[in-house]
Amino acid sequence: MTDPLPHLETRIAQARGDAPADIVLRGGRVLDLVTGDLLDGDVAIAGDRIVGTCDSYDAAQVIDVTGLTLVPGFIDTHLHVESSLVTPLEFDRCVTPRGVTTAICDPHEIANVLGAGGIRWFQRAARLTLMDLRVQLSSCVPSTDMETAGAELSAEDIAELMGDPSGIGLAEVMNYPGVIHRDPGMMAKLRLFADGHMDGHCPLLSGRDLNAYAAAGIRTEHEATSAAEAREKLQKGLRVLIREGSVSKDLEALQPLLTDITAPYMCLCTDDRNPLDIGEEGHLDHMIRRLIALGTSPLAAYRAASLSGAEAFGLKDRGQIAPGKRADIVAVGSLEACDARLVVAGGRVVDDRAFDGREDLPGIGRGSVKAPRLVAESFRSTANREETPVIGIREGQILTDYLTEAVAVRDGDKRPDPARDLARIAVIERHGRNGNIATGFVRGFGMTRGAIASTVCHDHHNIACVGVDYDAMALAANRLAEIEGGFVVADGGAILAELALPIAGLMSDQPFEHVRDRLIDLRAAATSLGVTLNEPFLQLAFLALPVIPSLKITDRGLVDVLKFEIIP
Repeated sequence: MTDPLPHLETRIAQARGDAPADIVLRGGRVLDLVTGDLLDGDVAIAGDRIVGTCDSYDAAQVIDVTGLTLVPGFIDTHLHVESSLVTPLEFDRCVTPRGVTTAICDPHEIANVLGAGGIRWFQRAARLTLMDLRVQLSSCVPSTDMETAGAELSAEDIAELMGDPSGIGLAEVMNYPGVIHRDPGMMAKLRLFADGHMDGHCPLLSGRDLNAYAAAGIRTEHEATSAAEAREKLQKGLRVLIREGSVSKDLEALQPLLTDITAPYMCLCTDDRNPLDIGEEGHLDHMIRRLIALGTSPLAAYRAASLSGAEAFGLKDRGQIAPGKRADIVAVGSLEACDARLVVAGGRVVDDRAFDGREDLPGIGRGSVKAPRLVAESFRSTANREETPVIGIREGQILTDYLTEAVAVRDGDKRPDPARDLARIAVIERHGRNGNIATGFVRGFGMTRGAIASTVCHDHHNIACVGVDYDAMALAANRLAEIEGGFVVADGGAILAELALPIAGLMSDQPFEHVRDRLIDLRAAATSLGVTLNEPFLQLAFLALPVIPSLKITDRGLVDVLKFEIIP
């Protein structure tokens, strides 16, 4: 039988000081997330494990961290790497130096395009990253039966993906109506993970329906957008993941609930955050700084960022700087600044040499944009009633309002009306399965001319396009096929800015710095059209997600999410 703890005797010897440690961090103080104490002494590391604290050790390599505070590596408890718009290896290079040493991802974005092959690609990536990339198995591909995705995953398909070392359970169960009404396909997926972790997703669910959802064995939830909603979910046994992404920003609403009492049951996640926001603000480090600035105790903030996540997801080997734990350590100048000066991930110092030593991960999913060729007339509305449903954007949330406006019918069409901030929105099926095109109205972009289009369109990832000019919409959407997916801004017969995302139409094959710079150009181009949203592209993407209330649109039409049905 293989020893489950290789070099066990070596670890014990180094812990006792009978042999020199591999690495010693000397001169700093350790924040203990159990007692809240600041501990003096060396931190000794053997291989990928911490073997000694609160004492003096010799080592082959001594790293001076004098004046710094050592905290456990941060755990992002829920995210989609694809939403960073870069490959898993580039995501690793982007956020691990900021202290993120574990990321629990749901690859359902690529799975909706490529199916099980996309998840296997992530499982291969998890063997190469410096961070510990944990790959959950996607529960809802597609998220509902009200959209056309590029693939479907049944319980049988998911079962074939189980057993990979990166696995950590079933990813966010978005089809909450399928859970509470006992849909057979959903029940089969839940039964696969009855003895493991099941991640939640149930926006605004409460009362008996929330009881039913939690009774299924689901134990974490990241969709709470108010303290009252989060409190009920905590009281029903769910661990609440505070989310702060590029679009969904719930930190300020939930911060008052995060205390030293609740911190063991609250965690941090980003869900969807792009390299521009990471570059300008940060990742989990940004959340920690913001929480402390708002009055959260450093102990509660750092617990939520590491130990609480480890406990919530059954990762008993991390979350504390203590003997036997995984050597995931962040040295910060101060707890309030959360400014990573040194990061150790699995016993490896995170630096350029460590990143350069990784194997390559060839891209997949090229040529995945197979949409029909579009013309201006493709975006006309054929409705004949003036009373019109309108998607109302809430900036900083992926919840939307179900609005109603009177829109005149002229020449058999309802035209966009920039004066009332009524833009045309369209979703075009791009997987080559049926060529569906659905149109509607949206309020909140502030657009006065032109169009923007994207193949990042949750979760089916068809083409989403919004504009006030049909010619510009056709130009932008057609350009996406030419660049194999991405983001495009068009106006006046010209492409103003673009970012190619040729890996499944979701990720760039370029360094994250390239993506960050192109996002700056895209943001400026969108602003030139009158767009007032801070993050218009991801905001657009979430308008097509039919599991988030209240009004959404897919390639099959407008969706009343509260009724869970397509509007006739």
